[in-house]
Amino acid sequence: MQDLYYSDYIELDKILNSQHPRSFESMEDGNDEMLFIIIHQAYELWFKQIIFELDLARNIFIKGDINDNSADMSNVVHKLKRIGKILELINQQVGVLETMTALDFLEFRNVLLPASGFQSKQFRLIEAKLGLKMEQRYKTEYYKHTRRGSLSESDLREVNQAESESTLKELIIQWLERMPYLDERYWKEYQQVTESDSMDRHKFWVDYRNAYQTSLSKSEAGRLKEFDKVFFEEGRGDISPSAMRAALFITIYRDLPIFQFPFELLNTLSEIDELLSNWRYRHFMMVRRMIGIRIGTGGTSGAGYLEGTLSQHYAFREITEVATFLIERSKRPALPSALKEKASFNV
Repeated sequence: MQDLYYSDYIELDKILNSQHPRSFESMEDGNDEMLFIIIHQAYELWFKQIIFELDLARNIFIKGDINDNSADMSNVVHKLKRIGKILELINQQVGVLETMTALDFLEFRNVLLPASGFQSKQFRLIEAKLGLKMEQRYKTEYYKHTRRGSLSESDLREVNQAESESTLKELIIQWLERMPYLDERYWKEYQQVTESDSMDRHKFWVDYRNAYQTSLSKSEAGRLKEFDKVFFEEGRGDISPSAMRAALFITIYRDLPIFQFPFELLNTLSEIDELLSNWRYRHFMMVRRMIGIRIGTGGTSGAGYLEGTLSQHYAFREITEVATFLIERSKRPALPSALKEKASFNV
């Protein structure tokens, strides 16, 4: 049996022979199209790995209840943190592409038409699997068609299929809604310190709401009404009030052992949103420098479209905005001993 050879194992010949610039035939006449192709191929390879990691994380949630005393939560956090590191690297790769000037790009821009990064099926799959919904997108009319410059029919079917499956965000919401730590059996000894006429709210939240109210400045007084709306009436975005309460509770008491991995999970989701936003911003700035306000090669409004996505394309905005409702550690309600024992992994 012949020994396995490095280049055969990673199929290096296929990779190194997959760059076919259209603007020149010989290296003597070469321009920056080779760089452009290689950078985007590298993006797509990393997108493939992100999708792989996302599916592994989603499958852990899909199988049912996550056991906090098992490796489930640490595995999910590990996968999502890896995605974050990949996104950091992708952001750095923009700097390599930015060594190409506007005049350099014009040497081959017209041969790209109507191809565009907008047609990246894998990036659309990442957004869909994370949980970015169509109605949350900027210029939604750009998406669900197969006209010139958009996705092919087969790619669009694949994206539609991904959008119909359980997204990471939906699975996170379901997980948050199952959080058991406000069950009355842990709170029998808790002494509520705030008087309230509300009989349908857990006594912890009555005290927390009061502590939050006292932490607000006069200019922030309206936040109390928002607190009630987010955590007891409507929720935030597509996250239910109970899931928002769980996210806030985890964030407040993140130092307790049982909440450390859940907090890392929520924090990593915010980091992924931030890193994707950073990538969009760098892409927007690069495109504006390269083509000004010209139309993109795929027919979008170019830099204008990219700028619009910066303010709207967030999958986990609601999780990040939990910080709006935090109070100082010293003002947190003291947890009952039964809950502290449970949260310390004691059986």
